[in-house]
Amino acid sequence: MAHERETRLGRNRDFVLLQAGQLLSSAGSSFTSVAYPLLVLSLTHSPTQAGLVSFARLLPSPLLGLLAGAAADRWDRRRIMLASDAVRALAIGALALIVVTHPATWAIAMVAFVEGSGDAFFFASQIGAIRAVVPEAQLASAIGVQQARSASVGIAGPPIGGALFGLARVLPFVADAVSYAFSFLSLLAMRTPFQQPRERSTLRLRAQLAEGFRFLWAQPFIRTTSFLYGIGNFTIPGILLVLVVAARQRGLSGGAVGALLAAFSASVLAGSLASGLVRRRYGARAIILAEQYTGLAVIAFLIRPSVWVLAIAILPQAFVLPVTDTVVVSRRIALTPDRLLGRVEAVRLTIARTAAPLGPLAAGLLAGTVSNRAAIALFAVFAVVLAVWATASRSLD
Repeated sequence: MAHERETRLGRNRDFVLLQAGQLLSSAGSSFTSVAYPLLVLSLTHSPTQAGLVSFARLLPSPLLGLLAGAAADRWDRRRIMLASDAVRALAIGALALIVVTHPATWAIAMVAFVEGSGDAFFFASQIGAIRAVVPEAQLASAIGVQQARSASVGIAGPPIGGALFGLARVLPFVADAVSYAFSFLSLLAMRTPFQQPRERSTLRLRAQLAEGFRFLWAQPFIRTTSFLYGIGNFTIPGILLVLVVAARQRGLSGGAVGALLAAFSASVLAGSLASGLVRRRYGARAIILAEQYTGLAVIAFLIRPSVWVLAIAILPQAFVLPVTDTVVVSRRIALTPDRLLGRVEAVRLTIARTAAPLGPLAAGLLAGTVSNRAAIALFAVFAVVLAVWATASRSLD
């Protein structure tokens, strides 16, 4: 049965186009995910400034998420996604010019913020695009395919991005700009409308957002997982930045740093491939708890502060992350009416990602002024809080 579902998804033209465009776009973004901190570290040798740039890239998601979600429910989602790709391509293209002329941290942070803004609007509409092109019964499988695609890119992308950076600082950014252009073309080729027929709302923006918030708050599963994700989105980006900083302090090359990040993505890919089997054996609660408890492995770095220990400690949670996503995302999409999907997703993302920019910022500040161990100690405390909270919650069944 699982094989039949995968075959049907493989023959779904618009789903394939959407995933192909995102495959290329994700590849470009994975190049720059390692190139951003490497660029700032090469210019300033400052983990704090590297954290500030990562903060700028993640900040638009909580800052603009509600507006992006309202736009996704009010206007044509395909046009929003096309505009987002165009803005991101131009922003990264501008950064490529900056890199070869007069690179400055403030300019890099500004471009990172613009790119992050494009991400906020693109992903607020993308969830509706997936729902539009995939039948409800196939949503979990579709999310699994998407997670496997992202993980596959994450394996190859960071080492390639690091290697490209080693050849010339500008190359990862040029490749990312081109990847957004390919995503733009794949969206143009799709035929399915990205939303169901709907009447234009006469409600003001605040009332529209309030409607989405009320729906989310009335759904215990969506509400609880949104807050769990919020704390998780604080810890994971911060831990990955500490990994990059520790690796550079040890003298590892850009390609080697990328390889460490690729190991994380390889574990995510393994979890994506195993997600169907895991879902058949275990319920939602057990899977979500597994993600929280595997996050405690970073405590090992406090005992032995080695970059290799940290790289290995994050792998178990990386395996569980995509399994959790297939459970949580598919249930959330199925529970939410299409007319509210953008706003509910925006409210959820605002809750889930408000702390995300603070993770790299805190990691950079602590690693730069105290130590890498102090940064990981902070994230370990939050990991314990997550595990206790999830265990006590009755909303995850």
